Amino acid sequence: MARGWESKSVEEQQSEFTKPTKTSERLTEEKRHAMAMLQTLQMKRAHVVEQLRQAQNSRFIELMQSELAYLDREIAKLKASGE
Repeated sequence: MARGWESKSVEEQQSEFTKPTKTSERLTEEKRHAMAMLQTLQMKRAHVVEQLRQAQNSRFIELMQSELAYLDREIAKLKASGE
């Protein structure tokens, strides 16, 4: 009898797992990609900020400031499209 109850529980769990969830709860592939891109850009930005903090060469500082501005624009675009 215990096995019968166990198998019923497993069946219920499997059917619950295979039920489609609400679309609002599921992340679309596009949304997941955007979130991953945002995280990547934020990590790159943190790296550039650290390099800029340690930089002493004026040409390198200019390059890092340019890169920082680019990353800020890209992050702003992703955040705007996600809202």
